[in-house]
Amino acid sequence: GVYGLLDRVGSSPTFRTSLTSRERPDSAVSFLKGHMSRPKNILLVNPWIFDFTAYDFWLRPLGLLSIASLLRNDKNIRLHLIDCLDRHHPLLEKKLGTKPDGRGSFPKEEVVKPSVLNEVPRKFSRYGIPVPLFLHQLELIPVPDLVLITCTMTYWYPGVQLAVELIRKKFGRIPVVLGGIYATLMPEHARRVSGADIIFQGLGENAFIPLVKEILGDVLDSNEDHRSFEDSTWPACDLLSEKDMLPVLTSKGCPFRCSFCASPLLFKGFEQRRTSSVVSEIEYHSQEHGTRHFAFYDDALLLNKKDHIIPILKELVKRKLPVSFHTPNGLHVREVDLELAALFRKANFQTLFLSQESFDQKVLAKAGSKVSTGDLEKALTHLEGAGYRRRDINVYLMMGLPGQDVSAIKDSIRHVHRLGAVPRLAYFSPVPGTEEWQRLVNKGYLSQDADPLLHNKIAFAYLTGNISPRDFEEIKALASGAAGRAESKNCV
Repeated sequence: GVYGLLDRVGSSPTFRTSLTSRERPDSAVSFLKGHMSRPKNILLVNPWIFDFTAYDFWLRPLGLLSIASLLRNDKNIRLHLIDCLDRHHPLLEKKLGTKPDGRGSFPKEEVVKPSVLNEVPRKFSRYGIPVPLFLHQLELIPVPDLVLITCTMTYWYPGVQLAVELIRKKFGRIPVVLGGIYATLMPEHARRVSGADIIFQGLGENAFIPLVKEILGDVLDSNEDHRSFEDSTWPACDLLSEKDMLPVLTSKGCPFRCSFCASPLLFKGFEQRRTSSVVSEIEYHSQEHGTRHFAFYDDALLLNKKDHIIPILKELVKRKLPVSFHTPNGLHVREVDLELAALFRKANFQTLFLSQESFDQKVLAKAGSKVSTGDLEKALTHLEGAGYRRRDINVYLMMGLPGQDVSAIKDSIRHVHRLGAVPRLAYFSPVPGTEEWQRLVNKGYLSQDADPLLHNKIAFAYLTGNISPRDFEEIKALASGAAGRAESKNCV
């Protein structure tokens, strides 16, 4: 079985180091001796998701593609991407449906549930391309000199384990570097169990090129280090097999300090790109690849709006590109005024998600007081005045936050229904290093070294007893469908 395969990952002898230790990966360098004259092949891997549920919510490996854009500047580098979450892969036997806005389901295969999750009454699956297709793609590429692999959620690490194990079986002892959010937040766990040789902490590309040079024996042709985020090259989206939907990142970081959010842990500052760079990137992909959908990945898209998003929107309106935009990370409700709403409409922002979090003052305090009473009502009025239908506007509400009252969650859902918008549940996941994580550790709900599988948003809600399985299902039913809206009207 799959987990029998994963259980053997940690037993194989591997060399390990970290960027912070600056220990030279000698075995990686020795592997490369005798191969200095030929171009270096680098394999980029976006691994599978192992979870109770997963959905392509405009999901693309932006960090990996950003690294690729830097590496490809060197004439000695040959890049190869295997995206295990490519639901548009041309060799998939079954073609999956896609919504008009670009979202859709991943291929999936049910697998044995890890024992630590046995009490969760849900099926557990591997989401992404079939394993035989991954092996087939390995057959098509030359032996890599280096493998770069990413991982987002801490509890998705089994996908990394499986990918590394299969790569080792095929190519033997080649250096593997793991980066991304999981590696940054849980480097020690990643060193122990991922199978990767080097754990790269941090999301900045500035230190990554020197690391690659070190592993490859400092034989890269380019001596140019990565410049600031403002001057960074566009992600290498052309490596993706399907480019009808692409991500856009106009800023890094978030100045808010929500008690449950990892953003300040991943990037401590806050930077924004120039209007010309953002709009030119969108225009390029529209004209070069025929891209029709763009999803903004910013954590704080509307901050400093007069000098950032408003000029971007005005320029997009001026260029009249045949594209639409989506905001999966959520927009700060307080910043949505009449001018911004009108520009969203003119620029063809089709899918709007607003970050309300809750109407419970205790929860709002944990969200850093970025939302005040009445902000959502004002935002919806402005958006409706700009031509949006309220039933097409999504509102994020937190569910499962420690200490969160079940009745307060239901009241928040009903309130969004009364306002005519669509409530969307944002399930709490305990993120290592956040205030909420530390509170849970202090109270004994989680140990400091708990298996990251217990961070799973579905598992946490079931296993902590914070929300009973019955309440869990009732809240979901209330948030979705006509039944929830009808109940909310009856409560007016």
